[in-house]
Amino acid sequence: MKKVIFGSFGLVFILLSGWLGVYFYGKSKKDPVIYQTVSPKDTTIIKKTVATGAIVPRREIQIKPQVSGVIQDLLIEAGQTVREGQLVASIRLVPNLTGINSDQISINSARTNMEAASINFRNAEIELARQKKLFEQQVISEQEYNRFLLDFKVQQENMAAARKNLELVQTGAIQRSGGALNSVYSTVTGVVLDVPVKAGSSVIERSNFNEGTTIASVADMQSLVFEGKIDESEVGKIKEGMELMLTIGAIEGKVFKAVLEYISPKGVQEEGAIKFDIRARLVLQEGDYLRAGYSATAEIVLDKREKTLAISENVLIIEKGSTFVEVEVKNQVFERRLIKTGISDGLFVEVLSGLKPTDKVKIPNATTKK
Repeated sequence: MKKVIFGSFGLVFILLSGWLGVYFYGKSKKDPVIYQTVSPKDTTIIKKTVATGAIVPRREIQIKPQVSGVIQDLLIEAGQTVREGQLVASIRLVPNLTGINSDQISINSARTNMEAASINFRNAEIELARQKKLFEQQVISEQEYNRFLLDFKVQQENMAAARKNLELVQTGAIQRSGGALNSVYSTVTGVVLDVPVKAGSSVIERSNFNEGTTIASVADMQSLVFEGKIDESEVGKIKEGMELMLTIGAIEGKVFKAVLEYISPKGVQEEGAIKFDIRARLVLQEGDYLRAGYSATAEIVLDKREKTLAISENVLIIEKGSTFVEVEVKNQVFERRLIKTGISDGLFVEVLSGLKPTDKVKIPNATTKK
């Protein structure tokens, strides 16, 4: 009986050991790995860089008053088109005590000069009449008579000049006392972008010591430019005349063309990097309308290859400055091959030599199990 029991246990042990061996053998055996491949193909590669900026008018003019005062009438509003020489506002001058006192002194002085000139003129007139009678009676010579005639004319001119000066002083005083309006005209033809003041606002005149108050900003919206910044690592790759493709966030589904016309000779540091200012002239089509201040992104084409042999960058192996790929020579048998590459757009790279369109190149991280 004991032999039967021990025999049964032995048989079970042998069977269990065999099953475990088969199980672990199956677990340890790996399925063969099949690498996916890709072939070079003819495509178009565009190497480009990106610059961010905004759409602005080429020339924006700020209209400022020539005198200080209060805006009496404001005749324009933002968005309106104005012509050069068009009246945009009128300003009522505000008097000040110092100016009034100074004007009064000037008027008194001019009036005194006028009265003195009138007295001298009347005296010269009386004397000329007396000397004329003597000359007609041949009591005095013609030379003596001409001397009095000349003095009369001089006094007459002095009185006329004094009267004119008095009128000018009085007119200026009236204007400075608020009795007259000063008109402000647009200096250019364009669209009013902004009117930062309102009727009744006080304004300051433009001078050498003060920029003055801006009444309106006017710009020609048919002449727009893109102003942006580009990183120092890319600035050496661009030049004037290059074409830019502008994408404006506020206008979806449309790309605008521009031509690069300026690259700043000096960079400025921003956020730890050196940036260079650039400017490009927009090429607008009929019906295009853009607003000043739109933010935009410009793609600058640095280089372009059409219908050139190219391959995906993820198959490249870079070692010690050289570029390799693994080419299939037999079924799932690969050899490393040196290739020469050209420009890249970040996804595909141009193949100058080392590959043919029929070659199959291994994709390192793309595998399947059989």
